Amino acid sequence: MLSERIGYRFENPDLLRQAMAHRSWCAETPGAESNERLEFLGDAVLGWVVADLAYRRYGDLPEGSLTGVRKGVVNSLALADVAGSLNLGEFLLLGKGEDQAGGREKPSILSDAFEAVLGAVYVDGGPAVAYQLVERLLLTRLDDAAERLDELDHKSRLQELASRAGSAPPEYRVSGVGPDHAKRFFADVVVDGAIVGTGEGRSKKAAEQAAASEAAATIAASLAAG
Repeated sequence: MLSERIGYRFENPDLLRQAMAHRSWCAETPGAESNERLEFLGDAVLGWVVADLAYRRYGDLPEGSLTGVRKGVVNSLALADVAGSLNLGEFLLLGKGEDQAGGREKPSILSDAFEAVLGAVYVDGGPAVAYQLVERLLLTRLDDAAERLDELDHKSRLQELASRAGSAPPEYRVSGVGPDHAKRFFADVVVDGAIVGTGEGRSKKAAEQAAASEAAATIAASLAAG
């Protein structure tokens, strides 16, 4: 059952059914209400919870960076991925045409459906339950977004420092070890043919950025020394 996948038992199961009702299905089903109102509510709830989590969790980040973290998880592709992890596509109520056109796999439909589910949980169980659902499903992704944000800052800084030093653009060499579920990645960053930084992380991007951080510090020190 979908409620089991979500991890919440509805007092009013009709809300969950409505959350699955795409407008294409409603157009073919007289009297049926689409999930658009629940989606509207869920979008607002999602924005509130993610902003609150980011504010409390990353006390050292300025407002602009917090916005970047939020955007990393509150977007159609990220939410479609969450919807996919719940197999929402399997339960969608779609019109025949939309179904045949692959609507169960469209990121826009899946992300809207996830927001509608969140809206339904908010209406049925209240703010605290909705908060817990978002935290359970998105917290790891939020941490990943914060990590990528910091990493991107390191890579950008390294690019600028290398340019200031008159060097070639940095190049990254990455390798991975271990099983897929616990893989670690190691990166070297090369500038002008020399390794100037190394790093490791849970993803290729994380390893690259760790290497970029070390390389940026090395080049910055060299520039400061004249």
